[in-house]
Amino acid sequence: MDIHVAIAILTQGEKVLMQLRDDIPNIVYPGHWGFFGGHLEADETPEIALERELFEEINYRIPQEQTQLFGRYGDRLNTNSTKNVCRHVFQVPLTVPMSKLQLQEGWDMALLTRQNAMDGGAYSENACQWRPMPEIHQRILMDFFNQYED
Repeated sequence: MDIHVAIAILTQGEKVLMQLRDDIPNIVYPGHWGFFGGHLEADETPEIALERELFEEINYRIPQEQTQLFGRYGDRLNTNSTKNVCRHVFQVPLTVPMSKLQLQEGWDMALLTRQNAMDGGAYSENACQWRPMPEIHQRILMDFFNQYED
């Protein structure tokens, strides 16, 4: 059975808000930069799951009618797993300043740039160190930024 998740490319200008996941060994991608979002619950659409997750994780309400499906990305959960992950990726405008968000899940959050995506990670003020992003998240982010190339 595939695992379905809904994740957000939260855009503000030419930057994307990302979460530094907690550095706990038993979670997926511990201590890595990733997109906000999460698993779909029973009978939940990807859109509803995304709305719920963004509110739970950063207390952000998506502006009505401004969510756009960016794409779907699939891969294995990890190298030791037989489960596939289907990521429903949405582009969502971040219409409030960072100071209005409340990080309720994760170690840090930051607005990352195309250069951060190219570098495969970014410095975290809270962790006081450079932290990587998973390859799949880097690929999604690069696909997102590449759509705007001339």
